[in-house]
Amino acid sequence: MDGVKHIVAVASGKGGVGKSTVTVNLALALSAQGYRVGVLDADIYGPSQAQMLGVKEGVRPQASGDNKFLPLEAHGLQAMSMAFMVNTREAMVWRGPMVVGAFQQMLTQTQWDNLDFLLIDMPPGTGDIQLTLAQKVPVSGAVIVTTPQDIALLDARKGIEMFRKVNVPVLGVVENMSLYHCENCGHEAAIFGTGGGDRIAEEYETTVLGRLPLTLSIRELADSGRPSVISEPDSPVSHTFAAIAKQVAQSVSASHSGGPTISFSE
Repeated sequence: MDGVKHIVAVASGKGGVGKSTVTVNLALALSAQGYRVGVLDADIYGPSQAQMLGVKEGVRPQASGDNKFLPLEAHGLQAMSMAFMVNTREAMVWRGPMVVGAFQQMLTQTQWDNLDFLLIDMPPGTGDIQLTLAQKVPVSGAVIVTTPQDIALLDARKGIEMFRKVNVPVLGVVENMSLYHCENCGHEAAIFGTGGGDRIAEEYETTVLGRLPLTLSIRELADSGRPSVISEPDSPVSHTFAAIAKQVAQSVSASHSGGPTISFSE
């Protein structure tokens, strides 16, 4: 894709595990490390990146002269979402071909400006959008988001299997909501169980990129359009996202580095 060096899919296979929150904070963490980053919200039926990035209702992308859209900018990120095209209260009552067509247009007709990373916030499941992405553009890797509970791991496994079938490398697993920490009394509880991220990472010979707690502030800041990484840059949560971003960047760079240089001498 013109204007994009690396495409990274952020997926879960299941809704409700915090994938969109991870996507936006990971994008901001990469941006804070000096990369040019964009976010594509691929969830046509339930886009959420507009609110998480603080884009006001009614702000629309501008068209360029070559039949492309200019991405919106928010917090230093380039962004495109179906939420920028329609009223947020409007339900997208579309069949599969229409959804795929809309996704393809956003993916290929957005005039991304010299991005190092384009993070794609994938919808739940392993269907049309996921297959279209793998078939249309080269994807550098996928980050799988899960919670520790077994019911989430079931779908996370399906997500990993799907990316393997289409030859997209899995960069690692982010275990979200791994531990509840009460901000009032300091009590900690593993509400969704423990060790889920480790089990799935070991099973598929990948790594746990990071573990994120279940806290009120992460949800409140994302809902307000100022995610944790920019609102609380020195918090433990932001440091975790910074570590995840560093690993993702290193993994992508390593997988796309050239082979050894062979020289001949007498």
